[in-house]
Amino acid sequence: MVFRSYMEVALAEAKTAAARGEVPVGAVVVDAAGQVVAQAGNRTRELNDPTAHAEMLAIRAACARVGSERLIDHDLYVTLEPCAMCAAAIAAARVARLYYAASDPKSGGVAQGARVFSHPQCHHAPEVYDGIGTAAAELLLKSFFAGKRR
Repeated sequence: MVFRSYMEVALAEAKTAAARGEVPVGAVVVDAAGQVVAQAGNRTRELNDPTAHAEMLAIRAACARVGSERLIDHDLYVTLEPCAMCAAAIAAARVARLYYAASDPKSGGVAQGARVFSHPQCHHAPEVYDGIGTAAAELLLKSFFAGKRR
């Protein structure tokens, strides 16, 4: 089987989030057949909900669509390293593989900070692949925050 990245779909969601004034993070859930099951961008400000991260919204929508709290054999693509909250949700949903673009030294919960998947309390750790689409994701984030500092 040939690998196909869906990071461009996540990046499109991140750009849409930025246009709404949200931190530009996007996520997409893909099933084993390569079909996009759900996609989302950050909506924390719009929904007044600190849990409305792109990953959380995409996982919720994917679970609703498949009719299960588990996303076994599903992949998650995210433009930024998930925070600890999102990493815990990824583990709880039993996502098979996590692909993320940019690292997040400040708030990351996978390779940085909490390293949720490394904890003995973590019941499931997905395969993790980082660095896919990093340049585009970093540029989007840096541009967004540079615009906020003007």
